[in-house]
Amino acid sequence: MIRKLASAFLLTLAACAGPGGELVSEREAAVKAPIADPELEADVMAWRAERKAALEKPEGWLTLVGLFWLKPGDATLGSDPGANHVFPTKAPAKIGSVRFDNGTVTLTAEPGAGVTVEGEPVQTIELATDADGPPTLVEVGSLRFFAIDRGGRVGLRLRDLESPALAAFRGLDYFPVDARWRVEARIEKGAAGKTVKVPNVLGQVSEMVSPGTLVFEHAGRTLRLDPVIEDGDEQLFVIFGDTTNGKATYGGGRFLYADPPDADGRVILDFNRAYNPPCVFTPFATCPLPPPSNQLDVAVEAGEKSFAGAGH
Repeated sequence: MIRKLASAFLLTLAACAGPGGELVSEREAAVKAPIADPELEADVMAWRAERKAALEKPEGWLTLVGLFWLKPGDATLGSDPGANHVFPTKAPAKIGSVRFDNGTVTLTAEPGAGVTVEGEPVQTIELATDADGPPTLVEVGSLRFFAIDRGGRVGLRLRDLESPALAAFRGLDYFPVDARWRVEARIEKGAAGKTVKVPNVLGQVSEMVSPGTLVFEHAGRTLRLDPVIEDGDEQLFVIFGDTTNGKATYGGGRFLYADPPDADGRVILDFNRAYNPPCVFTPFATCPLPPPSNQLDVAVEAGEKSFAGAGH
């Protein structure tokens, strides 16, 4: 009998232990338990399926395998270790060369390297960057590369449609769907022309237009976030950090989109749809980071967790 009572006591302790092994009361455990909402869960699960499918596309972040910043002048490309920009070993030893001159990128292909654009062989071609629309996509076997422009800094971004990361991808980890993290915010409109300084992983800082500040309540606290609006988009883009960063979630914060405010200035923020920036999947992405005003001193235990990597 004593042994059975002792076992039951230990099981109760285990059930009331926190993630670090600390004891929590049954009341605290109940408070932390997610609140279920079948309709919300179905909606979020559909979003998660779309998120996974987008990552698995040829243009998804899992195919990104290289990023080469260009300097003025000529640079050679290929798998030859002596090339200025070394491609994966599956690439031809000599793909060709690029000339970067006054913002213009010109590619000259090596004869016989199998370099094509839109399925047609090329010899010399000026590459449009992604600054003003779709960039010129250069194909070499399963490899694809194109020019990107990040505030005047121009580089070549390289994809492999047969990348090991894509082949090993099995999905993403999430917190349980929790109705408490689908909140109604009100927008406090900012002054006309308000901008937010958004840093990125390159150390650059961009001034992005912001319609104001989103204010909402959670667990008895008032929280505030400054959304921004990307060029050509109407949705609110929220780049935020919280106390789970570097632990359960990616250290560089997470992203969240929301529809514009309604006629009464209300905005729905569903943190169950918070997701990782591309830098969690590849070191070759250029990600924005949360501005200081968007560092929440609470644990947002909703949405996407950090990515464990290949085979996950």
